[in-house]
Amino acid sequence: MATIIHIDVMLAKRKMSVTELSEKVGITMANLSILKNGKAKAIRFSTLEGICKALDCQPGDILEYRNDEDV
Repeated sequence: MATIIHIDVMLAKRKMSVTELSEKVGITMANLSILKNGKAKAIRFSTLEGICKALDCQPGDILEYRNDEDV
């Protein structure tokens, strides 16, 4: 199974930098980078909520699940 992260797509759509998102959400650049690059093993709901609020989007706009057969 694979969970694809589309934070960079939403950042581009909102014309927002990673630094600005990190400040608005209150997480470090390092943690945001780990999440953005798909290296994170988990995400707190509060972090997901903060990202969605900052980017004015829904969780489904930044998270996508793909079955191994689809990848």
